[in-house]
Amino acid sequence: MKLSLAYKLLLLWLMASACSAAIEDHEFASPEQAQRYQQFTNELRCPQCLNASVAGSDAPIAADLRQEVYEQMQAGRTDEEIMAFMKERYGDFISYRPPLNSATWFLWFGPAALLLVGFFVLRRMLRSMRSFNTEAGLSAEEQQKLQRLTGNNGDTGA
Repeated sequence: MKLSLAYKLLLLWLMASACSAAIEDHEFASPEQAQRYQQFTNELRCPQCLNASVAGSDAPIAADLRQEVYEQMQAGRTDEEIMAFMKERYGDFISYRPPLNSATWFLWFGPAALLLVGFFVLRRMLRSMRSFNTEAGLSAEEQQKLQRLTGNNGDTGA
């Protein structure tokens, strides 16, 4: 089934409009300001994606945040003022480097604490297995049963 020329043009137009919607065109006064914008949007976490920066996310809220950062930079606000605004609005989670306080204590020290707990649990399990193996040897009857099951008659020679 062939598509008519009109359908092909409509499809091409729809694809082109979708591609252009993803491109943001911001005018910066200097390359330094453009670099500052790029660094700042890379430091912000997307509230919707959770594991992507605002710069790398296609979520609508990320586009809104990029626009907000751009507008605040154009208004002459410093990075600290912009970050304070974002933290006030979205909480400490918006930053990839959250501050150390009572609310973020587990974020900073939780992985190390879990690793230590896991190490001690593993160590305790290995010790208990080792002591179980040395203390609970097989009786003569159990050894004979094991040899019958494994087909080993206890012969070590040919």
